[in-house]
Amino acid sequence: MYGINPWLRFSRVYLSHIKSFQVSKARFSLSYGTRAEFFENSSEAIQDIPDNARLLVGGFGLCGIPENLISAIYKKGIKDLTVVSNNAGVDNFGLGLLLQTKQIKRMVASYVGENTEFERQYLSGELEVEFVPQGSLAERIRAGGAGIPAFYTPTAYGTLVEEGGAPVKYNSDGSIALASEAKEVREFNGQSYILEEAITGDFALVKAWKADKLGNLIFRRSTPNFNVPMCKAGRVTIAEVEEIVEIGEIPPEQIHVPSIYVQRVLLGKAFEKRIERLKFHKSGNTLARTPAEKKREKIIKRAALELKDGMYVNLGIGIPVLASNYIPPGITVHLHGENGVLGLGPYPLENEQDADLINAGKETVTVLPGASFFPSEESFAMIRGGHIQLTMLGGMEVSRYGDLSNWMIPGQLVKGMGGAMDLVASRYMGTKVVVTMEHTAKGNAPKIVESCSLPITGKKCVDMIITEKGVFDVDKENGLTLVEIADGITVEDIISTTACQFEISPGLKPMGQI
Repeated sequence: MYGINPWLRFSRVYLSHIKSFQVSKARFSLSYGTRAEFFENSSEAIQDIPDNARLLVGGFGLCGIPENLISAIYKKGIKDLTVVSNNAGVDNFGLGLLLQTKQIKRMVASYVGENTEFERQYLSGELEVEFVPQGSLAERIRAGGAGIPAFYTPTAYGTLVEEGGAPVKYNSDGSIALASEAKEVREFNGQSYILEEAITGDFALVKAWKADKLGNLIFRRSTPNFNVPMCKAGRVTIAEVEEIVEIGEIPPEQIHVPSIYVQRVLLGKAFEKRIERLKFHKSGNTLARTPAEKKREKIIKRAALELKDGMYVNLGIGIPVLASNYIPPGITVHLHGENGVLGLGPYPLENEQDADLINAGKETVTVLPGASFFPSEESFAMIRGGHIQLTMLGGMEVSRYGDLSNWMIPGQLVKGMGGAMDLVASRYMGTKVVVTMEHTAKGNAPKIVESCSLPITGKKCVDMIITEKGVFDVDKENGLTLVEIADGITVEDIISTTACQFEISPGLKPMGQI
């Protein structure tokens, strides 16, 4: 009766009227009803990004970064950029290239990592930096893409992030030229939360594995990380991909980012896929050799006793991640990485590493049967929602009542908080927080103190402290109790190297080892 199916007729008319989108240099407004444009030349894909643009750049460390797009911006010399990214690559690769040429005016990031130029520019007053807890950063970007202007989170309550005063820009003499502003605080069910505002960008630069010719994207292994939320929060999203396939070749149920979020697709060339921290599984004798290694081994062998069968566990970088080597036999522990992996396995054998598979410490890893991958905002939903039973973190200082400092020494050392503020905030949802650290810092300065002298990561958040000398239980109202003591250590030794009072358990026992 109607001849051609009216829905088919409509779709044909619609497709015939699709126009190439146009980007206004004033507000980068995206025309509606548009289809992704495809490029083979990276300089053409970024040709209308102007100076002073706000860029959202995907990736985690060097894993899943849009390296061809970054290189094109570097070569074009686009300057005075505000860049939102979890971190800034390394000195000579990724966003580190744009830092070397001082094309970035301001970074919004969670972790400096090992980028010494990033840290140098920030401390010398050449670069503005807004540090954001990693989970809050992911959620702020997700909210921006979802049209939610702001949200409340327990993460960072009681820290400089909430109180304001964190250095955003230093003067050349080391004084603070610009400090962060205080956040609004509201109480829900007796718990304090801070207001975080959404993040959007003029352009989002992301890296995917494959795109089809409509612009649907899929990602490989641990590369969804910050790429997925950033796809949705940019007015113009440019996706750099390894392969372009025909429409229909990617099953609908396997698409990670629908084409509605993608305006341009670049077929990337000559991917380097550098690995930040190449780690291999070592067979044979792996006993600790140096005094420092022996000290860390003693700490982590005790910490591994906190791992119970069936637990979902997050292990921080440094000493905590070593616990994965000492999981007690006969139990199953599900290791979670905040970069978007559940079911982490051991380091790979030599020559079996995969640049698309890393842990939160940017180390090469493997995954176990039953593992899963997901974007960063999903990873932190697991954390803040209390779905992780145990988290282990390192520490610079822990106070008598469980405050933790582990992210910066103002004017000297700035690594960023990464996901630590989110992880300790999960304590309010029932997650146990264990700090593993050496008992004293360099020069034998105590790290267990009456009150933290460094900016804190979380207030009254630590449940247990494990050092090479012993184990303390932490009561948030009554303070510390020494419950285990290491072989060859006396109570007097612990008293002399601990800068606060503590109780001694009547049942004080030898420090356990796996």
